[in-house]
Amino acid sequence: MSTAAIPKVPMGAFRVVLELNSPRPRIDQVLLEELRKQNKNIDLRAISRAKLKELFRNKRIRIKGQAALPSSSLAKGTTYVDILGYGSDPTGDENLPE
Repeated sequence: MSTAAIPKVPMGAFRVVLELNSPRPRIDQVLLEELRKQNKNIDLRAISRAKLKELFRNKRIRIKGQAALPSSSLAKGTTYVDILGYGSDPTGDENLPE
């Protein structure tokens, strides 16, 4: 995939790339599972369900720049999820493939 099709990482955000083989009914369950598997952000790796729910409530979890709801469904394929306030690079784009 060309980087032109990949949305820019918002300033100060942590990017999670979800690769799904089939649609999933809720983003919150999938995202929590992926966060616990990753090793790039220790704070997000240890996040509680309550804290994740708070991030959704405060509109800090975004898909294509739009605030996601915990009950948002996910389509098959690639979804780029940005979590505002957890990025290591304040300019954004630190998680794009080279």
